[in-house]
Amino acid sequence: MKLHILGVAGTFMGGVATLARELGHQVEGSDQAVYPPMSTLLDTLGIELRQGYEPGNISADCDQVVVGNALSRGNPAVEQVLDDGRAYTSGAQWLAENVLPGRDALAVAGTHGKTTTTSILMWLLEAAGRGPGFLIGGVAEDFGVSARVGTGREFVVEADEYDTAFFDKRSKFVHYRPLVAILNNLEFDHADIFPDVAAIQRQFHHLVRTVPRRGCLVVNGEDAHLAEVLAMGCWTPVQTFGLDGAAAVAPVSPALAFNWTARLLADDGSRFVVIHDGAEVGEVHWPLLGRHNVMNALAALASAHQVGVELPDVLTALAGFSSVKRRMERVGECADITVHDDFAHHPTAIATTLAGLRARVGGARIVAALEPRSNSMRLGAHADALAPSLAQADAVVFLHRPELAWDAGAVVAGLRGEGSTAPDVESLVADLITRVRPGDHVLFMSNGGFDNAPRRFLAALQDRPPLR
Repeated sequence: MKLHILGVAGTFMGGVATLARELGHQVEGSDQAVYPPMSTLLDTLGIELRQGYEPGNISADCDQVVVGNALSRGNPAVEQVLDDGRAYTSGAQWLAENVLPGRDALAVAGTHGKTTTTSILMWLLEAAGRGPGFLIGGVAEDFGVSARVGTGREFVVEADEYDTAFFDKRSKFVHYRPLVAILNNLEFDHADIFPDVAAIQRQFHHLVRTVPRRGCLVVNGEDAHLAEVLAMGCWTPVQTFGLDGAAAVAPVSPALAFNWTARLLADDGSRFVVIHDGAEVGEVHWPLLGRHNVMNALAALASAHQVGVELPDVLTALAGFSSVKRRMERVGECADITVHDDFAHHPTAIATTLAGLRARVGGARIVAALEPRSNSMRLGAHADALAPSLAQADAVVFLHRPELAWDAGAVVAGLRGEGSTAPDVESLVADLITRVRPGDHVLFMSNGGFDNAPRRFLAALQDRPPLR
């Protein structure tokens, strides 16, 4: 079969393209916003990528068009597909019909940490010799791709709550019918499609309804919004995970706050003891930072345990885990200034990412560069929470593009440290160059390409005359 994928450079749709190619289909695609790592990956796989959504970009002999959720009515390619009466489907439905039948799906849902948690779970299953298939919203450093069919029974999928397509407004994750579902956390996001938290909770409950009795829900026991989801009805065994504080989700045993927890051996989260139902399972020593990543690890470990993985046999494998591109990725160092790139774009993710970096670097200065790019950010849904989320940064520069609908100056005024705005990446890099000094850590945060700002900044550092 020959497929054309609309929106092929997106992380999810690029993964669909990868799977289709591996299954022997001819694959072509088109997109208008193309940037690494997906553009690089598609080129490596030999998938022809056409620029823009011109109707002529879809070959006449394509058997099916797979439509990404970024495309809506009015898009020239979509209108032509409908007018021509072509066969079309969504990426999530294509995955459910062509890859998941006969597999045990393990779905990772949540506002934050989906990609990292999915990648950890893949790595644990790989270490156990399971040969899992997977699809994640990024490029896994340890596998070099964002998706593969796999040779084993398990298929791990990053389960996004965003809507499926212009013709299917359900969340993508309702298509997957998982045996094990991780509910990592739940906060308000995607303000362009959800009016409030309750609307997101309803979609999460749709996911809960699809998990069989023989399966398992692995739930963040600290999250009150998830507790409310389970209170709507739950027909599946639940395993909770958490680190501290009272459990929001009722524990299985009254004597335990959580089924899965950890005792930190290092404040930055790089070393911890895993505890299951009060008994120590073993120690993890790994390169990731932050309490949030310890929580991600607990969710993945609990899920691997549910499908029969002996955890003491795979804990040591986490020492070699390399995470995902653009998750606190170290871009480089110049003049004793270290440059990091991260996908954080929600205030909670920004705060936890900075907290993890602060725990690692101690009193060193942290300079943050932020692109408010997500739909929720651009609509101003998180504006009030931005300044508090950046409290661990000593200086912040916002990319305030002209089309941004809210005043970043008000956020800058509320920062604990220094702050400024820049209208474009060239100005942002120039601003940062004047601010940094030896010993600093510069952290770029965006859920998009950020016009390659981290590497442009590193190049500017290399060209800057030595400080005297």
